[in-house]
Amino acid sequence: MTSGGFSAKRLARVRQQLERNVDSGFVPGAMAVLARHGEVHVEATGYLAFEGTGSKTPMAGDTIWRTGSMTKPIVAACVMTLVEDGTLRLDDPVDDLLPELADMTVLADPDGPLDNTVAANRPITLRDLLANTAGTGVVPAEPGTVPIADALDALSYPSPDEWMRQLGALPLVHQPGERWMYDIASNVTGVLIARATGMSFGEALRERICDPLGMKDTAFNVGGESIERLATAYERDNAPTGESVVEDAPDGRFSRPRAFESGGGGLVSTADDYLAFASALLAGGTHHGERVLSRPSVTLMTSDQLTPEQKAVSGFWPGYFDTMGWGFGMSVRTRRTHLGPSVGSYGWSGFYGSAWYNDPAEDLTAIAVMQRAHAGDQRMPMWSDFWTAVYQAIDD
Repeated sequence: MTSGGFSAKRLARVRQQLERNVDSGFVPGAMAVLARHGEVHVEATGYLAFEGTGSKTPMAGDTIWRTGSMTKPIVAACVMTLVEDGTLRLDDPVDDLLPELADMTVLADPDGPLDNTVAANRPITLRDLLANTAGTGVVPAEPGTVPIADALDALSYPSPDEWMRQLGALPLVHQPGERWMYDIASNVTGVLIARATGMSFGEALRERICDPLGMKDTAFNVGGESIERLATAYERDNAPTGESVVEDAPDGRFSRPRAFESGGGGLVSTADDYLAFASALLAGGTHHGERVLSRPSVTLMTSDQLTPEQKAVSGFWPGYFDTMGWGFGMSVRTRRTHLGPSVGSYGWSGFYGSAWYNDPAEDLTAIAVMQRAHAGDQRMPMWSDFWTAVYQAIDD
């Protein structure tokens, strides 16, 4: 047994799972970071890319990767600092800072025409944004079948103000507080943070979260020589020739400042940086003895905020919330059905094949990183295999 409460022999199975995804050609490189009882294990295999200079650069703790929706928990932490300093209140309407969302209308039929609406029963609050119950979000539908889905998909991102104008011109899909809806609320929260602080969203995030936690590589773009550490992201499917298709190269969209800094999924980070964030939450909001968030804020963020009634009508498929709930910016495990995170674990996954969970019952932080589009879907068999490998390695 190691001092971190892992079996050295069984930890080898974690590496084997990562190597399986690299050896199969699914990704050029993969990495896992496991932290427990003050000991950190990094398992990295493969390289940053299939081709070019990245094909010679090994995956490592300082590899920069696109966090996708793992941006959302960091955004939630940032806005909670504004609650703590009295700038915002959880249950106040957001109308003052986001007038585009004042006096909203709501679709009479979520699948129906956009001009058939009723008045919203109440204003949208910050709590709604954090719990994803603001009344709008991703609407899964085939193009051309649901008008609001097409309208939300057509939103453009030239600037935060213009995006908010477009969003506010659309009706809500459901009444505020009625059900959980994914993604859009995190983007709105980013705009709210910028307006509340009088600085860009990125600057506020840097001042309130990244600098205090020493997250030097976490930002909305990668600059200078750091670009050499940015892993290449690949499409979901290979080309007909069998070659992997690049979705975003190091000199792509993350290589320059973003006009819209997305709270829903716009950050890049490193395993080292994300571990600092995750560890601070697991420690109740402290980092190296300095408090970044209050313990009550962490408790709110990491406890289930959804009611049984909201869960019954929410989710991407039937039973979506059977084993989990939603805190502020992240999921919370409510029932254990597999060899994986304990009840009370919290975290989230990212579009490009990353995932993170803190398990307070096991004093465990686990982070996994790949860079392939849509590979963060936790229903994929490889994720079941990965979490099985992590949890079977616990040895105390």
